[in-house]
Amino acid sequence: MSQIPQIDYDTASEEIRTAHDEEVRVRGRMTNMKRTLLHSPAAHRIYAEWFTLRGELAAIKDRPIWIFSHAISKATNSRIAITFFRRALINAGFNPDALELSEEEALLDAFGKAIVANSNAIPAEIWTKLKARYDSKTLVDLVAFAGIMIATAVFNNVVEVDFDPELEAFAEPNP
Repeated sequence: MSQIPQIDYDTASEEIRTAHDEEVRVRGRMTNMKRTLLHSPAAHRIYAEWFTLRGELAAIKDRPIWIFSHAISKATNSRIAITFFRRALINAGFNPDALELSEEEALLDAFGKAIVANSNAIPAEIWTKLKARYDSKTLVDLVAFAGIMIATAVFNNVVEVDFDPELEAFAEPNP
C-alpha cells in the first residue's frame, strides 16, 4: 500500500485538477504514480520531463530506449517501471524475456545497468562505444533521461506506489 495516497480529484485544488486534466489530454491516461505526484504539480511537471527528453532522443528508436529504460528499472528493482517497459516491448511484439539485442541495444542495456551500479565508474569501454555512436548533445540527453528514469524508480520504490492494475498482465513471471 502506498505511503502517500493518490489525489482525490473531486476534492483537489483547481491547480491539481488542471494539471491532472492536462496530463490526461496530452498522454491519454493517468497512472498511480502520476496521481500521487500530483499532490505537487511542480514535482509532476519535473518528472514529466521524461517525455521532453524522450522527444530530444527521437533519433534513437523506441525499442533501444525501452531496453535502456528497462535495464535501469531492473537495476533499481522498480516493479512498476520494469513492468511499464515490459508492456511496451510486449505490445510491440517482443518477448522481454528472450530479446536478442542489437549492438546499440546491448550498449544501452550495459550503460543503463552501469549507471545504476556505480555512476562514478562507467567503464571506459562503454563510453568509447557511446561516443562513437552518439554526439555530445545526445549523450547529455541520454544521461539526463537516465537520471529521470532513476528518479521515477526511486519515487515508486520509496513511496511504494500502488501497482497499476493494467500492468498486471505484463508483470515478470515469478521464478
